[in-house]
Amino acid sequence: MDVAVALVQSYLHINGYFTVTEYPVVEAIKHGGYRTATDIDVLAVRFPHAGRLVPRPGQADHEIYETDPGLGALDDVVDMIVGEVKHGKAELNHGARDPDVLRVVLTRFGSCPPSHVDAMVEELLHQGKVLTPTGHRVRLMAFGGSNEGSIGHGVKIMTLGHIVEFIQGYLHEHWDVLHHAQFTDHGFDMLMLMEKLHLHTHRAEPRNHHR
Repeated sequence: MDVAVALVQSYLHINGYFTVTEYPVVEAIKHGGYRTATDIDVLAVRFPHAGRLVPRPGQADHEIYETDPGLGALDDVVDMIVGEVKHGKAELNHGARDPDVLRVVLTRFGSCPPSHVDAMVEELLHQGKVLTPTGHRVRLMAFGGSNEGSIGHGVKIMTLGHIVEFIQGYLHEHWDVLHHAQFTDHGFDMLMLMEKLHLHTHRAEPRNHHR
């Protein structure tokens, strides 16, 4: 897996999303047969009120880590992200703007009934996000090394620098809990090692709330 994609996946996991990376979209070709038309770097779904809970044995008060406000997640709807990841300037590939590709994605993940897919895709391409009849919010997002320029109305951009700072802040703030766990996520594991070695950048601390 590409290292930048792995980093974005780690960040979305921390923020309560289930992810599929490098998702292939297959199309039929003339005279029979099939081919991979494109792949989507990351598809992510977060259910309402998702958070990371740490039980405190014998206590009613548990610690919950809430999502990064920069993601713009809403707690009352299912949030689905169709994302592209670049090492350089954040942008969307042709595939992420292809109506046929987006129809496949929305149908595959059950974001809306098949009879509504065409209308939902059209609005998603024009507005960068859409609320489907099933109550799912679907958004286009571009992750990259920089956020120079505009890539389309309503498309949310997030830099890899922000993601690194957020994860490092999260690790630093909750190290007393996290250093006891083992992770198979390569992006997160790399930053865990950096935390152990005290190799930090300037970081933005994630907000932590108790409930």
